[in-house]
This record gives sequence, structure tokens and C-alpha cells, in this order.
Amino acid sequence: RGGSTETGRALKYILHKGFPGGRNSSVPEVLIIITDGKSQGGTAMPAMQVKERHITIFAVGIKFPRWEELHLLASEPPERHLLFAGDADDAANGLFSTLSDPVCTATSPGCKVESHPCERRTLETVKEWAGNYVCWKGSKQPNAVQASLCPFIRWKRVLVKHPSRCFRTVCPDPCDSQPCQNGGTCVPEGLDRYHCLCLLGYGGDVHCAAKLSLECSVDVLFLMDSSSGVSLEGFLRFKAFLKRFLQAVVGQDSPMSMGVAQYNDDVRIPIELGQHKDTFSLMKNIDALNFSGGRTLTGRALQYIAQHGFRSTPVFADVQDDLPRVVVLLTDSKSQDSVAEAARYTKDQNLFLIGVGSSFMRAELTEVTGNPQQTIVYSDPQDLFNRIPELQRKICSVGSPEGCQAQSLDLAFAVDTSSGVGLENFLRLRRFVRSSCLHFVINRDVTQIALVIYGSKAHTVFALDTHTSNSAVLQAINQVPFLGDSGSAGSALLHVYSDVMTVQKGARPGVNKVVVLLTNGGGMQDAAAPAQQLRHNGILVFVVAIGDTQRDTLLRVAGSPNYLVHISSYEDLQYYQGLIIKRICEEAKSPVNLCKPNPCMNQGVCILGPGSYRCECHGWEGPHCEIKVLRGDSLRSPVLPPHSHVQWSPRGLQHFSRALQHSKR
Repeated sequence: RGGSTETGRALKYILHKGFPGGRNSSVPEVLIIITDGKSQGGTAMPAMQVKERHITIFAVGIKFPRWEELHLLASEPPERHLLFAGDADDAANGLFSTLSDPVCTATSPGCKVESHPCERRTLETVKEWAGNYVCWKGSKQPNAVQASLCPFIRWKRVLVKHPSRCFRTVCPDPCDSQPCQNGGTCVPEGLDRYHCLCLLGYGGDVHCAAKLSLECSVDVLFLMDSSSGVSLEGFLRFKAFLKRFLQAVVGQDSPMSMGVAQYNDDVRIPIELGQHKDTFSLMKNIDALNFSGGRTLTGRALQYIAQHGFRSTPVFADVQDDLPRVVVLLTDSKSQDSVAEAARYTKDQNLFLIGVGSSFMRAELTEVTGNPQQTIVYSDPQDLFNRIPELQRKICSVGSPEGCQAQSLDLAFAVDTSSGVGLENFLRLRRFVRSSCLHFVINRDVTQIALVIYGSKAHTVFALDTHTSNSAVLQAINQVPFLGDSGSAGSALLHVYSDVMTVQKGARPGVNKVVVLLTNGGGMQDAAAPAQQLRHNGILVFVVAIGDTQRDTLLRVAGSPNYLVHISSYEDLQYYQGLIIKRICEEAKSPVNLCKPNPCMNQGVCILGPGSYRCECHGWEGPHCEIKVLRGDSLRSPVLPPHSHVQWSPRGLQHFSRALQHSKR
């Protein structure tokens, strides 16, 4: 509503009117005040009177609150009744933790309320002396003034931190029993329920049990090559493949709607989408398809299907418009017209492309789909029929972001912001990083993400331990500036090695680590050595290069073709996101070396044990050699015996790493 902040008057209103619709006095009353704590009127007396009526007050600060006033408002003990709205999930947990005892029922079985140190932050305005300046004062002599030096004061806004303690409820995870099969990801729902996110092809069972059935709701149109290039034999093979696919995958109650088109110089849709409701009728109509011959105009066929293949007519009245729409291209001959522009147009119509063909068609099919993961190639006629389960998984994966929801991962993006990229393409890179982050659960225990931008020098936008939620990361990415100077990928990778992937900067021992380098290919000459140094320390370097550049140079940086994606244009970058996320997640699931990168500070030596490690310190002590041993008679911390060790399991070392990060703040 605007206007002034009159918290005291609001409390007096509660005292006078009570709780509208409130029940009898046996029901506890809780008042939640959401404010910046900057009331224009007094609040101490009204707050005390409200508490005397046995009303529990929670004070929730917004923006940069005045914590002193919030302390006066909140019930005792204030650390349990003071919350900060900037982190909504944390504030909600804190509210639940305090209400659990004694206002509401006790916490759920297995849950416990724990306290931990935290910070309250606010902006305060303080006086600051800016120096002495000449000023004019009156003089005892008539009609005269006197020059003098006067102090000049200015006001300055300062971020002030107040140490405090927070109380949060910690509960056992219903996914601890690992109920999801076949690599499925368990997602908790409350305290005792869960659901499974299944890998491609395993979505038919609540626990991702194997079941070959197309139980995903999609509209699929098979676009079949009927030109002279594929030959009569190839055309009959594709017909047999379609019939076998129907028999193996599509049941009577399948929610899939299917159609078939064939092309040469022209395009026909003999089996329109949704025209047949049963498998027998579909099979009969596929048998009736005839070979045409003629030229192979794949580009023209794709454009026609994008315009007419999924049109809304009465025959499609019961087809849901919001279902994913998939075009499966079956071809075995090189196109005689351009496919790149037609494929881009097809994708712009929100159609998903899957390409199926023999191995020599791999390059053209990848150009059509824009993603090697959406391409299926076979080595011989029999191998084509072996690809049916793979095709089923790819169809059902459409529109379902995979990500690695439950894998612990430290992930850093290094983004080229040099003048060679340009502002428009930089914005595309920024959108790509932002949408990639949506595939991960960002918190201290699962995925931590850091962002580095580089021109001639590298800058950390945010470190691994800076943000603990997806929303905070996305908001920070939106603020990333464009640098626009020369680019040095080597300085960026060296910066990631020394200033990002370290325990001091939030990297967790025992967690896989990946760096994704997004570059236009410039400034790569000095990047091979830092990349090798990262790999030597157990950190994967994944190179995504856009535009024309030497592949040999890129390979030296990536270390392997498996970790290099070379894309022709920035416009096509979005089509490779699924492949890049998949490769990152594969790395997140690989075995980890607890001593790489070295978790021991100050030249400490990491020594592996069975499922754990220890740090051997010289002149330092502590689990990670973080405490300097002071010699002589001066006061010093207790010194461990020479070569004394602390041994850590992966779970224990992650808890210690989080505590160490907390202490640094």
C-alpha cells in the first residue's frame, strides 16, 4: 500500500481487535511480522503487551533489516524467532523447527532440531570523516570574514554482520534405502515418501523396473525415405522396422499417437497422426505403403512436415496440443538439397527430431537433429532391429530434462567474454549457462556451481560455496557483465585451478569436479598446460567451442574427443545441451580419488586409505594442515606429535569441509 512503516500501530490493532476468526484460548496464537524493522513509531511497548497475552511473535526480516528492532519484536529466545526472508527455504525450515516444540506437536520420528552458527546482515548509515576543507567564519572586526579549516563529514552505508545461532530441523531421507532401480533418481516427498525419476526407457514402473513399453504421451510422426537412393530393399527394411517397432513397443492402451509420412521429390502423409487407434489397423496401413523412387529431398520434406504434419484438423480432435511432438527421420541416402536451414526451421516449430540411418549417414543425421544423442545409426540390416529399445528410450526422453539430480558434483563454468565473442553471442552463452543450471539440484550436499568469466584476465563471478539454491545462482548469472577485451583461455583455466577448485574456496573433498569451458576458440594457445594440470588433479575439463577453430588445438585442451563438443554456430548451442549435461553427469557418477585435487593445505601430503584419506603435515596441524604451529615459548595451539594424522571418511570429510567453509565466513 505504500506509506510509512507503523509497526507499533499494527501491534496495537492486534491488541485491540485480536485475531480475526480466531478460536478459543486453548489454541496457540502465533503472529508472524514481516518487516524491514524500520518502524517510524515505537514498537517495544506494544510488542511486550502482545507477548504478555501469550502470543508467540516471529520477526521475519526483509531486504537489509534493522535487527535491533526485530530483536525487540521477537519472542524469547530471539535466535529461535528471528528469520530472514532472503532465503525462503531456510526461513520456512526455521519457522517449522520453532513451532514443532512447544507450540505444535513434536518433530516427526527420526527428525531432530539442530542449532548452527549463522549471520544476520544489514546496511547501516555511519558518519565518515572526509578531511578538512577551507570554510569562512565571522570575524570580530566589522565587515570582515575569517578563513579557517573545517572538518567535512559524509554519510556512508556499511554492511554490518551480526553473529547469531539458527535452529533447523534435520530429518532422515526416505531415499536412504535407494529404492529406485536401473540408475533411477530418488526424489523425496516430505519426510516419508518419495518418487523415482527414471532413466530413458524405464518410466513404466514406480521403481524404474525394466519394462519395454511406450507408455509416454507423445505425438510421433515417422518420416520415411522412399527415394531411389534408399532403394526398394531399403524401403522394405524400413517398413519391416516400423511394424516390429509397433509390435514390440506400442500396446493397445498406449497414449502415443502415431503417423507415417514418406518422401522423395514430393511428400505424402498416407497415415495421418491419430488416424488409427489400434495396432492392427496401423500395421495394415504400413503394409499398404508403396515405394516411389525419385530424388532425395530431405530438407524439403522436413519443412513440409513442420508446416503440415501436426496441423489441427477434425481428425486430430482428441490429440492433446500440449504433448511433445516428435519427428523420426528414417533415411539411408544423402540428401540432394540443404538440410541445415530446414532442420532449424523444424526445431523452431517446437518439433523434436530423431534421426535413424546407416553408419555412413551419421554426419548428416547429426546435422539434422543438432545433437549426436538424438541420432541412431546401425551397422547392418539386423542391427537396425536391435535399435528398437534405443529408439523407444529416445522418444520417451523428449522434453524430459535429465540432469544428475542426486549426484554430488562441484561444477565450474568458464565463459569467454572476449571481443571475439561479441555482446549478442555472449548473451546466448549466458542463457545457456542459466538453463544448464536448471538440470542440477544446487545446495551444499548435492551440486555446487561456480562461474568464471574471462577476457585477458579471469574473474570469479561467484565461487562454489557462494550460493546454496537454484534461484540464487540464476539471479547471479543474470548480472554477469560482458568484458569485451582479448581472450585467454589459459588464464581462465589457471584461475579455476588455483582460485576455484580449492578447499579454501568451497571445493569438497571426495566429490567429482568438472570445468566446462565455453569459448569461441580464440586464445587457446596457452590453455593446454593448465588443462593438463587440472586433469592431473582429478578435475575434468570439458571444452565447448563455437565457430571456426583448429580441432587439434581444442583436443589438446580437452584431452579426449569425449570431452570436446565443437559447434558451428551460437544459434545451435541450445541443441547440444542434452549431450553436454549427459557427459557431465556421467563424470559425476564415476569413482573419485579422495586425494585429487589435494585437500591438504600448506604443502600437506594427502595419503589414501580404504574409503578415506589423511593429511601428513609439516609445520602445520589440523585435519587439513590449516593451523600453523608456532615455535618457541609464545602461546600456541596444541601441537600434534610429528606425522600425526587425522583420517576422514567421505561423509565425514564433507561435513568437515562445510564446517571449514562456514568458519571462513
